[in-house]
Amino acid sequence: MDSLYSTPLLPQPVATAAAGTKWSQIAAPWTRRLFSTSRALPPRRRWLLAMGSAPHHDRLRHVGSGGISRLNAVVLGEALAAEENDLVFPSHDFSRRAHISSPEQYQNMYERSIEDPAGFWSDIASQFYWKKRWNPEVCSENIDVRRGTVKIEWFKGGVTNICYNALDRNIEAGNGDKVALYWEGNEPGQDAQLTYAQMLEKVCQLSNYLKNVGVGKGDTVIIYLPMLMELPIAMLACARIGAIHSVVFAGFSAESLSQRIVDCKPKVVISCNAVCRGAKVIHLKEIVDTALAESVNSGVPVDLCLIFENKSAMKRESTKWQIGRDVWWEDVVLQFPTKCLVEWVDAEDPLFLLYTSGSTGKPKGVLHTNGGYMVYTATTFKYAFDYKPSDVYWCTADCGWITGHSYITYGPLLNGATVLVFEGAPSYPDPGRCWDIVDKYKVTILYTAPTLVRALMRDGDEYVTRYSRKSLRILGSVGEPINPSAWRWFYNVVGDSRCPISDTWWQTETGGFMITPIPGAWPQKPGSATFPFFGIQPVIVDEKGNEIEGECTGYLCIKKSWPGAFRSLYGDHERYETTYFKPFAGYYFTGDGCSRDKDGYHWLTGRVDDVINVSGHRIGTAEVESALVSHPHCAEAAVVGVDHEVKGQGIYAFVTLVDGVPYSEEVRKSLILAVRNQIGAFAGPDKIHWSPAIPKTRSGKIMRRILRKIASRQLDELGDTSTLVDPNVVDQLIALIDR
Repeated sequence: MDSLYSTPLLPQPVATAAAGTKWSQIAAPWTRRLFSTSRALPPRRRWLLAMGSAPHHDRLRHVGSGGISRLNAVVLGEALAAEENDLVFPSHDFSRRAHISSPEQYQNMYERSIEDPAGFWSDIASQFYWKKRWNPEVCSENIDVRRGTVKIEWFKGGVTNICYNALDRNIEAGNGDKVALYWEGNEPGQDAQLTYAQMLEKVCQLSNYLKNVGVGKGDTVIIYLPMLMELPIAMLACARIGAIHSVVFAGFSAESLSQRIVDCKPKVVISCNAVCRGAKVIHLKEIVDTALAESVNSGVPVDLCLIFENKSAMKRESTKWQIGRDVWWEDVVLQFPTKCLVEWVDAEDPLFLLYTSGSTGKPKGVLHTNGGYMVYTATTFKYAFDYKPSDVYWCTADCGWITGHSYITYGPLLNGATVLVFEGAPSYPDPGRCWDIVDKYKVTILYTAPTLVRALMRDGDEYVTRYSRKSLRILGSVGEPINPSAWRWFYNVVGDSRCPISDTWWQTETGGFMITPIPGAWPQKPGSATFPFFGIQPVIVDEKGNEIEGECTGYLCIKKSWPGAFRSLYGDHERYETTYFKPFAGYYFTGDGCSRDKDGYHWLTGRVDDVINVSGHRIGTAEVESALVSHPHCAEAAVVGVDHEVKGQGIYAFVTLVDGVPYSEEVRKSLILAVRNQIGAFAGPDKIHWSPAIPKTRSGKIMRRILRKIASRQLDELGDTSTLVDPNVVDQLIALIDR
């Protein structure tokens, strides 16, 4: 069988790696030489010196670009203009100022995190406030289903509070007057801000209100809010009193919201009356009303619905109301004191539930706990973004997803960061909105999704270059593998060839980054997530669970636990074990495919169920998409498999062309030829479906479920489309089926 990179997807088993993964088992020999080469040498010379005797180093590869004729390297500040420019170095000045300034420093920290995880993470945890220190056994785990029930515990016995560490601790350090949140509304000119001291007061008022209506430690609160400042405030207010919050993306349908209400049985639902996204008004309160009626029919009534009046979207007199259940936030919360005692909780007490879609249709309630999650999210944020106190940080995600939990609310605030929260649509009122916001707030760290990068690429460079963007120093990517051509555009155009890109791989279940560049430590390859974060032991296994060493492609698993790991699926621990720990006993199975190149760099290839078997050739959808997007006329692509009576499965590609390029048979043939040339004739798409846009959620996730139904002509089985940024895209795709 052929793989995503023309090497066997599931190579023959080789010797299994030792129980403790060390740097020597992750990096290629020449990469290890780099990590021990004198730091005094210029980075380019240092790299080439290490590469000197590396076999076949002129054939380094990356997704979709084929072979590289020679090794080239650039330093930050130089344009990355061509496919063969494969390595991007941090500049000497950037590395000198970075938290992790050299490969040697990373190597030393990484090896300690693997060989002495208890000592490594205890040292970091000690930087936070604990009412009581944890037990001598820092970590207790069993992730091998053959040895009994899967169980993970970190810092058990330690007593702390994540809200206290995110707010009170920063104020006590003298940062009460520092801006904690900037808020940018849907319409330009709508804005607000809160200092750490002001934010704590608002959190305390809501905490006191929740306690007054009977919410206590261990109770659940559903939060169905858009990106207002009240969303992170509500999350922290729950955490302060030991309540479990479950944020539901304010775009999910009433049915989806009701499913979550029925599963976790909240005491309170917090929402607002409406929100504007671009020119569209979404009536959230009406969605909540329908969801609560459905939950009553399912035997789970909710007696209290706290509604924030989002005046810019809808006035309260226009809001439908149920007397006795609905309460205006502004009428009650603001009456409560601005100080609230902290509920101290055990490190292993639940912090939040976040529901993610499941293959069976029933959402999975991913459960994260307090202590380990706190330590891990704060640490990953600090090092992956090289965070400095002067930074202004903007993550374009929504708190309805894990990215918004870990890298809008908790990770940044635990570091005392200034965070930008944006309510609106990134291309409203025009595609220059993102860069206008960057200049307005002097954003230094921008973390976004590849789908947004590609959409902005499609709109043209002029919307970017009309703005300064000089404040930017770090870029980040999240949500899916970023194809090299989008990486280069992000680097060259948005970052002016001077900002390293933290292309992070992680999941809802992992709580924080798992494989990610460390900006000042080593060269980057466009499209690669590079090397593991501290404490993470990634392995690539074949279908029998045998670890594969060296250059290979297979299934990505993780050995051992890490502090941010989720502890269970709410109310269904058996499903937790079956989904994540039984496929490859002894490992956490990520569900993702991964390729490791000769140099030890990791390339995520997408979900393993996003692999198409064409006449015995296993082809990753991510590779075909990357080949399509490398075509100069293709702005974005999404690929799914369809039944084929001859091949078993065929390749069905949804393609969005760059502005100004019309649909034509000539372009269709050219796109298919591009895939055939880069991957092979067997990978040529059977169908190109012209797409004005690709349907995706606000977080940037492509809704492949809908694309599969359209490709298979199962148009009466599309299901819920309310979570899409623009549900009208589905109708447009259906109209173009036979084009």
